[in-house]
Amino acid sequence: MTSGKILKYSLSFVLYFLIQVFILKDLVLFGYAFCFLYVFFILNLPHELPTVPLMLIGFFMGILIDLFYDSLGLHAASAVLLGFLRNPWIQVNTPTGGYDDNVPPTLLNMGMGWYLFYSIPLILIHHLLFFYIDILGTELYLPLVIRVLSSMAFTFLLGIIVQAVFYKKERVI
Repeated sequence: MTSGKILKYSLSFVLYFLIQVFILKDLVLFGYAFCFLYVFFILNLPHELPTVPLMLIGFFMGILIDLFYDSLGLHAASAVLLGFLRNPWIQVNTPTGGYDDNVPPTLLNMGMGWYLFYSIPLILIHHLLFFYIDILGTELYLPLVIRVLSSMAFTFLLGIIVQAVFYKKERVI
């Protein structure tokens, strides 16, 4: 990875973190749907990135968010699991021609069908772990399911909007 790409992803890390902590922290729809936009930072990192650095990036993003949310490692645990599962899931979803080098798996680069099949299960697992650890037996499972599904839909919709507005398609050289 070139120094320009490292700078780009570092700035992206800071931007996703700041948006999550200062804007999305208090954005809750109907008391159930939370938006964890930072998962898209982990999902949109280049597919060549090995699993251990992905898990470390997820841990640092999660633990920083936990500091501001007072959530005692919930985001860190969920983001580490997301980083652990992402590369095997990318291998399962390999397109017929394979992946182009240095092209991140974003909506614009991969298409809507592939991106839906790639991101929805990972976001679902992230949210399921997050909310399951959060309630840990203190509530019934129906509120857990409602919270997970509504938060997953809210996060996915906002992530798609952010990618459509602010991302551009990478060119293969």
